[in-house]
Amino acid sequence: MISALWSAEPLGGAMAGWLDEARRAGGLVICAPVLVELLAHPGATGEFVTRFLHDSGVQVDQQFSQRMWDETGRAFAAYAARRRRSSGGQPKRLLVDFMVGAHALLAADQLLTLDAGRYSQDFPELRLPAAPL
Repeated sequence: MISALWSAEPLGGAMAGWLDEARRAGGLVICAPVLVELLAHPGATGEFVTRFLHDSGVQVDQQFSQRMWDETGRAFAAYAARRRRSSGGQPKRLLVDFMVGAHALLAADQLLTLDAGRYSQDFPELRLPAAPL
């Protein structure tokens, strides 16, 4: 979601408002794998990412508990089984998405994402507010 804001996608203004609304409602946190993905964004430097997160009030949670690893594994295994059953072949290796979902489920109260469908099936208890359109 942050990368969509940085890429000047059409929903960029709405994304900024969504982040601000979430910050006012209780704060923003990302897990370390999201930080790694942000650092890989085209044109982003470590300094830019650090400054953006600080200025936006986004905290980086460096901890990933055993419970989070277990939840990641549960959700990823369910996804892999669905993919095999649907004749979709071997599962794509999107492990970070499952880490993000488990982290949000166990360490936050919601997940702001532009891809709610990806998370709703594997993390049905996770609150996924609708993205502003």
